[in-house]
Amino acid sequence: MSVKSIASNHASDGTASPSTGLTSNSQSSEQVEERLSEEKRIRLKVDLRLCTIAGLLCSLNLLDSGIISSASVTSMLHDLGLDQGNRYSVSILIFTVASVCFQLPATLAVRILGPRIFFPLITFSFGLITLCTAFIHTWKEMILMRVLLGIAMSGTYPGLALLISSWYPREELQLRFAFLQSGQLIVLATGGIVNYGLNHLHGNGELKGWQWMFLVQGLVACVIGIATYWWIVDFPEHSNKSFCFLTKEEAHIAASRIQRDRGDVVPAPFTWKEVLRHFLDPKIYGFAASFFLLNLVSTALSYFLPIILQSGMGFSTNKSILLSAPPYYYAVIPVLLSSFVGDKYRLRGPVIVFNSLCLIAGFIMLGFANQVTVRYVGTYLATGAYVSNWAALNSYQASNITGQWKRAVTAAAITACNGLGGVAGSFIVRQEEAPRYVTAIWVSISSHIFIICIVAAFSMFFYIANAKQTRGRKIIEETEGFRYTY
Repeated sequence: MSVKSIASNHASDGTASPSTGLTSNSQSSEQVEERLSEEKRIRLKVDLRLCTIAGLLCSLNLLDSGIISSASVTSMLHDLGLDQGNRYSVSILIFTVASVCFQLPATLAVRILGPRIFFPLITFSFGLITLCTAFIHTWKEMILMRVLLGIAMSGTYPGLALLISSWYPREELQLRFAFLQSGQLIVLATGGIVNYGLNHLHGNGELKGWQWMFLVQGLVACVIGIATYWWIVDFPEHSNKSFCFLTKEEAHIAASRIQRDRGDVVPAPFTWKEVLRHFLDPKIYGFAASFFLLNLVSTALSYFLPIILQSGMGFSTNKSILLSAPPYYYAVIPVLLSSFVGDKYRLRGPVIVFNSLCLIAGFIMLGFANQVTVRYVGTYLATGAYVSNWAALNSYQASNITGQWKRAVTAAAITACNGLGGVAGSFIVRQEEAPRYVTAIWVSISSHIFIICIVAAFSMFFYIANAKQTRGRKIIEETEGFRYTY
């Protein structure tokens, strides 16, 4: 299928043009119903194929934090010398720094190489490096492995966010990001239980429990990487080339949905000028700041939750690993519910504010309650809220920009700042502050107050811009008929 035909012929399907918002009068109601039914069927095919593998691939990034956090309450820190000074925090920090440095070129590579080459390559590399980590002996070797891992995984989040936002109209995005996040959570939580079991293999084959964690899950990731070549799908304009996926006609219909929504299904020719000019848009920096603030919390919880349970609440090593899993299973519920509401009513800002308030309540319980049960319940609220806001913030930014290269730039920028938030988050949980972790509590609460302020400022800006667009005084995002969603 010619990519030009998508842009030039989408109106001939009876679909609305983004510049006019009108539907061809020549179409009967029966034809409209038939087209909508066909689009719904194709959307289900995309959901089953894309959201499943995207959730699985994204979970590998969280799988890393699950392995190293579970291993941190075993003998790993002592065995590798990571228990001296701040070496453990540095091992987390260096992963993020390496990832941030390669995020923009990695995201552009998704568009240039295509998802079917890019994602299998980085996933297999991730698995191989994780597997090799099982056989290291010093903290310096751990630092090297973490650098290589950060480079390998630098394109996972922004690449998948770009791919998903390319496949769905704006009113369907948040629930799809929630599907992706739910897959992550289930794998991460199950990984915690698997780590609990693998830790019991301590001594088998002359390997320690933490080595079994890296070995087994590294092998699994390698297998997933190989399968990804046939499982992942291409961008809509090339989707008929994916393995056993859409026909040319179905691919045309799928692309027409996006063209009708925002008119950017066909990317402009690649030039560095076209890419770099989008950094002049101040919205990108607001979105990026929100992800920085969000990941302060997610890093603190995902990497340090077993340590908090052990040092802060007095649980044993195995119980700390096991009890770190249920909050992630619980988080599937709020992320799906809040995303359903967000898409159904086209709400973005209010959902983000609600989730932020829930997170603040959770950290108040975690930091200031005296009963262990109340503090543990606080981890449920906090985990569910930050996970829900990951999906909400992704749909918030993706709903308010147009253009394939701008999407790539925005995805790279927010993921880079998300990573920088991880750098800061790796230092806010301080062992000497156990059992209350006052710094982590107050930083987490403050970060989400700032997120609420950013969303309020954006909502006011979007409201004013939409009002000007209605009166014909403004064209938003260089696209006729486009309106902000807030």
